[in-house]
Amino acid sequence: MIHIHRRGDAAGPAPDPSSPTFVVGPDILWVDLIDPTRDEELIIERVLGLLLPTRAEMAELEASSRLYRENGATYLTADLIHNGDAEVPAVDPVTFVMTPGPLVTIRYFDPRPFPILKERLDRDPDLCSSAPDLFLNLMEAVIDRASDVLARNAARVEVIAGQIFAGRKTVGFGKLITRLGQAQMAASRIEQSLADLARVFAFITLDDRIGHDPDARDHVKSLSRDAASLSAHNQAVAANLNFQLSAALGLINIEQSSIIKIFSVAAVAFMPPTLIASIYGMNFRHMPELHQVWGYPLALVAMLAAAVMPLVWFKRKGWL
Repeated sequence: MIHIHRRGDAAGPAPDPSSPTFVVGPDILWVDLIDPTRDEELIIERVLGLLLPTRAEMAELEASSRLYRENGATYLTADLIHNGDAEVPAVDPVTFVMTPGPLVTIRYFDPRPFPILKERLDRDPDLCSSAPDLFLNLMEAVIDRASDVLARNAARVEVIAGQIFAGRKTVGFGKLITRLGQAQMAASRIEQSLADLARVFAFITLDDRIGHDPDARDHVKSLSRDAASLSAHNQAVAANLNFQLSAALGLINIEQSSIIKIFSVAAVAFMPPTLIASIYGMNFRHMPELHQVWGYPLALVAMLAAAVMPLVWFKRKGWL
């Protein structure tokens, strides 16, 4: 699918990309390719005279395949967060092509910053007057969305911390560790996206349309500082997650040790009564106590005393 956005002062509807006479004129501000077919890619390549990266090329990790300049255009590919309201948000690549004419974006999903910016453009058609201006506004929306997802993940980590250190004996550590793992995955994907954005902001200044514009350069520096501060915050959240995971595992070990201690104390407490019962359960003929009236009560009292005395001793030693 191809979405065409015209400048705010352009009159008339946007041209139809499927038309044989379709051309990208100076009035077109943004060409947004959403899950494009190969035919749609060929249309844009024909009218712009540029080669667009394929989906496989967008997924490559080396910097030379993600950030480069070719035929007067600057190609920027970054992993952006989407489905940010889920327990584990997803990240997938989006390519931005800064051409001498419009901004071209290629994506196979719908991250929230794109519809947000389109709504802003609908409300204020004069919001963006050029492709660099549009790119910077789009990056600002991307940073805002990353901040929202990071804040949500940080709040979730604080809730988990409160449950871990609530002081209750039965907390349900299995579910908490699962939630910690999900929060760690979310933090890792947020960091992946922020790192890609930092590389994009460092590379985009090489483009003359931004590098020679003082206002645009200052805007990029501001975005870079925002990405760096969010990355530092995200790293603090990740460190907190590691601490909570270690604490949860430690509390699990303490809980298991307490259970084992109870069984150990019970075993020690019942060993002397078991010994007495075993002695008087033997079938020897000459056992004088067996013929005495007080023999049975004496055996019961001896077994009770043998059970209580170790417990009293453990209590005095502070082992219980």
